Amino acid sequence: MPADKLNRPRKAHKSPPRRRAGDVQPPDGASRFYYKGNRQKQLRAFVYTVKLGTLTRAAEALYLSQPSVSLQLQALERELDVRLLERSRRRINLTDAGEALYELARPLVEGWESLDRDFQAKVKGLQSGRLVIAAGNSTIQYLLPDLVRRYRERFPAVQLQLANVTGKDGLALLRADEADFAVGSMLDVPNDIAWAPVYHYDPMLIMPPDHPLAAKASIRLEDLSPYGLILPPQRLSTYRLVDLVFQQRQVPYHVAIEVGGWDVIKEYVAMGLGISIVTGICITEADRARLAVRNLRQYFPQRAYGVVMRKGKFLSTEARAFVDLIRPGLLTHRDYDEPGHSER
Repeated sequence: MPADKLNRPRKAHKSPPRRRAGDVQPPDGASRFYYKGNRQKQLRAFVYTVKLGTLTRAAEALYLSQPSVSLQLQALERELDVRLLERSRRRINLTDAGEALYELARPLVEGWESLDRDFQAKVKGLQSGRLVIAAGNSTIQYLLPDLVRRYRERFPAVQLQLANVTGKDGLALLRADEADFAVGSMLDVPNDIAWAPVYHYDPMLIMPPDHPLAAKASIRLEDLSPYGLILPPQRLSTYRLVDLVFQQRQVPYHVAIEVGGWDVIKEYVAMGLGISIVTGICITEADRARLAVRNLRQYFPQRAYGVVMRKGKFLSTEARAFVDLIRPGLLTHRDYDEPGHSER
């Protein structure tokens, strides 16, 4: 044997680490599953895949590769021992078990992702952040101004966005998580939506002060038939509600003008172009000085306005602070925490 090999120091042999008392040993084969054991990452991949509809979009949103997301999903299904997703060429669909897990996991994932911001808000107060509220034009114009003023006085650093949308578009924003909650009125409440009514307004007939109906002590629904109505567009709930009442009572009516915006409608009525049935939310003291106003609650139902949100939605600290201005503890009832079946 050469001398240099005899004099070369031997490499120390490393023994495997000793098992200490109390060590938890992984089950057989666990080491083969690279994504096993991190439930938070698995659920995050699962929620993003369901929300965005495809593995590709989920991977882009999570800044991961598509195979990585796929492995996360496979590991989650393996650990839960249930099929969560049905994969097709165009889209991924939820199984019944997947639907149940999604309703439980979505608020958790949203909570994780806003944890740092909410923690800072709790410790330092609401010094920053962003709040998006969906609402219709009348809600933004007549109901929200005082609430927005009070919110801005308390939390001036929060970026507040009021999304001016119709009812259907507002629900779409809630389901897409592009709005924290909505404020408005609802006629039909879907299963996946929670609605907490707060404000109630009577239906009002408005007309020029010299209109023939203004001289009547009491007004029947039939008295409106000879006169043209000025109403919002048919796609809006006010038009549908007025039409429903006339149809149910079999009273004829006709619409002279369709136009959007309560201010425009009031202006046209003041000009003598027709009469209108509006919600009391839009009647101001100045309106009562230039219009004849009569309560029609005996024929038309009150309109309720309140907070609209997706069931199971995790509300940020910024959002809860605004809701508490509307009514403290409004969303503490268990119904608003129950998940609903999504209507995506």
